[in-house]
Amino acid sequence: MSELAGSAPGMNDVAGDDVLVPAPKQKLSRSALSWILHQGTRDPYVILITIYVFAPYFSRVLVGDPVKGQAVVADISTVYGVLTAIIAPILGASIERFGPRKPFMGLILAIMVPVLYALWLAKPGGLPVDVVGLALIVLGVAYNSGDVLNNSLLSRSAEKGQEPVLSGLGYAAANGLSVSLLIFVMWAFVLPGVVPWSFVPASPLLGLSQAEHEPSRIVGPLAATVMLLGAIPFFLWTKDAPRTGVSLVGAVKEGVKLIVDTFGNLKGHADVAKFLGARMLYCDGMTALLIFGGLFAAGLMKWGELEMLAYGVSLSIFGVLGGLVAPWFDKALGPRRAIQLEVGMCILVLLGTLGMGREKILYFWSWDAATHPPIWDFPLFNTLPQIIYLGMGLLIAVFVTAQYASSRTLLVRLAPADRMAAFFGLFSLSGTATMWLGSLLVALATKIFASQVAGFIPIAGLLALGLVGLFTVKGGGKEL
Repeated sequence: MSELAGSAPGMNDVAGDDVLVPAPKQKLSRSALSWILHQGTRDPYVILITIYVFAPYFSRVLVGDPVKGQAVVADISTVYGVLTAIIAPILGASIERFGPRKPFMGLILAIMVPVLYALWLAKPGGLPVDVVGLALIVLGVAYNSGDVLNNSLLSRSAEKGQEPVLSGLGYAAANGLSVSLLIFVMWAFVLPGVVPWSFVPASPLLGLSQAEHEPSRIVGPLAATVMLLGAIPFFLWTKDAPRTGVSLVGAVKEGVKLIVDTFGNLKGHADVAKFLGARMLYCDGMTALLIFGGLFAAGLMKWGELEMLAYGVSLSIFGVLGGLVAPWFDKALGPRRAIQLEVGMCILVLLGTLGMGREKILYFWSWDAATHPPIWDFPLFNTLPQIIYLGMGLLIAVFVTAQYASSRTLLVRLAPADRMAAFFGLFSLSGTATMWLGSLLVALATKIFASQVAGFIPIAGLLALGLVGLFTVKGGGKEL
């Protein structure tokens, strides 16, 4: 019988799939709100840099070919996936022995902010592609390490029973802020000179040049500024773990021992082990879907900066919905069944997107734009294939975001409270340890078949394997 994370006097142990937890307090504390804001201001880096704006620009312009660019991004993801797999569990276990997380979050911020600002220099004739790739690797490792630290403070920031609310609201805030930033970039830098709308500036703000791809490069400094501002209330008000009196070197030594012990004791936490194993597969698929989703849309549908920004805005809005419905799924179904629903829907919709194209709908239906007038006069998404593809992307956004929130909630429900940071290190490991495999499979399939569609088939396979693994997990059922 698995231990319940966060168990305390007055809480019942796991009984089958059902768990009794105290009713959560309705009002969120200043610590909880600042944690949510910190989560929200970190994640625009993912939306702006790795998915919708900078990564497609890196592939399309700096690499110069969408198929080759997808392979290059896969190679970059492979490297920082391996590094994260090594660092994350040691960090999680060591920080549990050391105590405070905030000093290390400050170090991560000191690394990420300057590198993000340096992306402004990533232009043809500027920073070489290899240097930009190295910067993306550094950012990936730093961000994932920050996730371990931030996630380990979830239960400390919330009252008992509020963890699902904070988890969902954190992702909802992240997507909501990302929507605002994407809209701002589109309004301020991309739409000027393209549409005659009165509410759009006549020329790009700050004198940015679209010909020099400055709207795509400005997102680095923009993400850095938002991240820096969101960290201020986090450092002021979010509850941190107290010092244990153990030195940093001693904490690392004890952390390594704890990792060995944690792996050894997974036999005593069989359901946590099964869950982490399943998550290792489906989260790798989700991560690959996010990393390559923007590249895939830009290449398959031949979308440029304007379409990609609008696509990112639309998906981020629906990502907010995913963060908001995740607590409802968790309550109505239990977090384990909620994840099964979310992963299963991602598989079905992904298979549909693989059969799309600018002149093709669901594998077999050809669409000749020359014989079909635009559905409306809007300057983008004005053909049926584009609208259907957009709709599928919106559904994926809902279930991907919900899955991340539900997965975090399930770990809190299953893991032992006194080793929460260590298990969140393993949680991060389960989401990144095989990232190199997913990225490698995407790269190989893309290169071998010279096709972006072929590169996405391994992603569907990883999701399916993870879904099967979830059926072996007990616990994390409906709350009574």
